[in-house]
Amino acid sequence: MIGAEVETGQAILAWLRARQEAFADLLLELASLESPSREPESQAPLLDLLAAHLTDLGYRSTREPGERSGGHLVARPAGAAESAPRQLLLGHCDTVWPRGSLREMPLRREGARLFGPGTYDMKAGLAQAILALRALRALGLEPTLAPVLLVNSDEEIGSRESTPAIRRLARGADRVLVLEPSLGPEGRLKTSRKGVGRFEFRVHGRAAHAGLNPEEGISAVRGLAEVVTDLFALNRPELGISVNVGQIDGGLGANVVAPEAGAVVDVRVPTLEAARQVEASLRAIAPRTAGLRIELSGGFGRPPLERDARVVALWDRARQLAGGIGIRLEEGSAGGGSDGNTTARLAPTLDGLGPVGAGAHARHEQVDLPRSLERAALLALLLLEPPRVLGLAEAM
Repeated sequence: MIGAEVETGQAILAWLRARQEAFADLLLELASLESPSREPESQAPLLDLLAAHLTDLGYRSTREPGERSGGHLVARPAGAAESAPRQLLLGHCDTVWPRGSLREMPLRREGARLFGPGTYDMKAGLAQAILALRALRALGLEPTLAPVLLVNSDEEIGSRESTPAIRRLARGADRVLVLEPSLGPEGRLKTSRKGVGRFEFRVHGRAAHAGLNPEEGISAVRGLAEVVTDLFALNRPELGISVNVGQIDGGLGANVVAPEAGAVVDVRVPTLEAARQVEASLRAIAPRTAGLRIELSGGFGRPPLERDARVVALWDRARQLAGGIGIRLEEGSAGGGSDGNTTARLAPTLDGLGPVGAGAHARHEQVDLPRSLERAALLALLLLEPPRVLGLAEAM
């Protein structure tokens, strides 16, 4: 960073550090509104609260309702046209925790750490975005590209309803900054993520009485056992490919040759080429017993976020900006997917810009407040970046 950039970064960081209690209060406010993915009616109060905070910042918000989700919120500066050059901030307000979790795991503060369900994944990321925007406004700093914030309520269950909006906003965006938690105790940014596929095998056989005429049956359970063996043989950990049979079902009773059985399979792959190869292998699995029939459904819901040249350019710039304010950044790869997987094919994407902490989806979920405020400062600096940083100025 040159002198002026360092001075700006230090001013932003100092402003944010002086507001650690405001950050904690905002996070408590957000986390106190329980918002499980599968209870759509729980999302409205939280989205309303976010819209109110964004209105105070001079943003206009629109809400798109969902059919099976709580819908999503899109906010942009009030004076920015929808066609204006933009950068996309991406987050979600849903959590894996059912309502009532706060009774068992109440929000609590222990020194510089704040504990509770939904804090780390990822309501602290939403609080960071609001604080970063506040810092820019308070210091009179105007992003060159209009920040557009999308907050969905179905990320933890695959973002099926919000994905079209995510794609629409990412297409043509200069960059996408994902507010998901950072990786590990070091707070690494995520420059790659595995693609995630979900497949279901249904094996169809023929029922018969297990005692009177078992020879007339064709066991789907036996056929499924053979399929499961073939599935686990597809694991290639040295290549980053994992195939997990997570659920199985089938049969009518112990005294019946099973006419049907099924398995639900989770697949993780590091590249699009690996996804194509694994899916081809899945579709090549055939029954070994005459009379059995296999049906396969599903696919890759989230493509891999690959560490390509665009991601590297954005990562390098983030590392430079962080270094200018005394933050040492590391990068890493995540096995789990996020909405950043979706945007990476459409715009340069940097994931894991949310909180530093621990315990995503776990009872010890927690946020390191001071280190997360440092990430809010980095986010603010990235929002100030002109498009030339990614070599896209000519296209704007």
